Amino acid sequence: AVLLLGALGLGLWVAVHRIPWLGAAIADGLRSIIGVQAVTSLEDFAYGVQDRFNRMVRGDEEPQPYWDVPTSSAPVATVLPTKKNSCVVAAFRPRDVGPVHQSWFAPGDGQWLAMTDAQHPTDPPRLFKTLVHPDKNRSWAAVTVVAIDRRTVDLHAVLGRYEPKAETKEANGITRPAIIDKAHHSILLAAFNGGFKAEHGHYGMRINGITIIRPRARACWLAAMPNNELVIGDWERLQAREPDALWWRQTPVCMVDEGKLHPGLVSEKNTLWGATLDRNTVIRRSAIGISKDGLTLYAGIGDDTTAKAMAQGMVHVGAYSVAQLDVNWSYPKFVVYHPRSSDDTTLVADKIAKGFEFSEDEYIRQRAARDFFYLTRKPQPQIEQLVCGHKSPPKPPAKAQ
Repeated sequence: AVLLLGALGLGLWVAVHRIPWLGAAIADGLRSIIGVQAVTSLEDFAYGVQDRFNRMVRGDEEPQPYWDVPTSSAPVATVLPTKKNSCVVAAFRPRDVGPVHQSWFAPGDGQWLAMTDAQHPTDPPRLFKTLVHPDKNRSWAAVTVVAIDRRTVDLHAVLGRYEPKAETKEANGITRPAIIDKAHHSILLAAFNGGFKAEHGHYGMRINGITIIRPRARACWLAAMPNNELVIGDWERLQAREPDALWWRQTPVCMVDEGKLHPGLVSEKNTLWGATLDRNTVIRRSAIGISKDGLTLYAGIGDDTTAKAMAQGMVHVGAYSVAQLDVNWSYPKFVVYHPRSSDDTTLVADKIAKGFEFSEDEYIRQRAARDFFYLTRKPQPQIEQLVCGHKSPPKPPAKAQ
């Protein structure tokens, strides 16, 4: 019986990590039977066992890259094309930062790799990716980070089909398309996951002028503000700005706020970002960060990472403020979009690194159960207005036909 139960448990664990929807379905079913806290403890215990196993059998492994690392950096355009050279816009290129630990890294750690826009392959890249290994005790713990040019890329928030569940009267019956707006398909770059389910902390969200969940104290605040400003920081410090926000989303307390690592990240007793019975959950995590000058957005996914390692990886690549997003195996993901083929312009999703589960319809035709974010190209006149402070010359009126 013991052997049978063990085999069933192992088989179920493998299945959960191969079938994207299975883990969520089992967890939600168990929550309705034994409660949220009991399922959280069960998940934490399982991840703790997995981490101990990995440390026993994989302790001597060297850190590994997630993609083929080029031997030299490909040339990247230095300026974006502008109308009649009325405005010179320097092309985006984050600074290579190298590995977190000089004696513990994989080839290409901290080296930014350009991500070509498949719909505009000749344009200078607006996204770059890199990989870092911030945990010296776990060679397999890696953080994939995408750097996003905020001058030329817009961030959009989308309410999930089911989550976060409405906790206000005004949000009852709210329309939930839960997919990317078709009007944005021609300028679509990428998409990535959002935050926690409502029951996991009741973190607030407001979108399309409607408050889904009211803001709570002790939370991190991600908000899109007028004039292209994006804010990530402590809610209690920033709450006076809430009336001006275009949309906002709360997450657990900021991992990093204004360059300062949260004290809880060095405490063995923290449970702020998800923790096992021994207070140190090693799971897949996701996070969003912003540079000090506000011009670079960072989206990160950490495999088998502690909260501290996740935060350290994000800070190392350039984030000044960091908020944790969703966690666990099946939810964190970052996908880019490209035409299906040279003969078929239908957009399909694609992963940016190994190990991410996704479908080609992810976020674009397949409705997302939870909230998410997506990225689009800014129109050229808006870029020139932001960077150079003036508008492009108006187009001459079209001749009458």
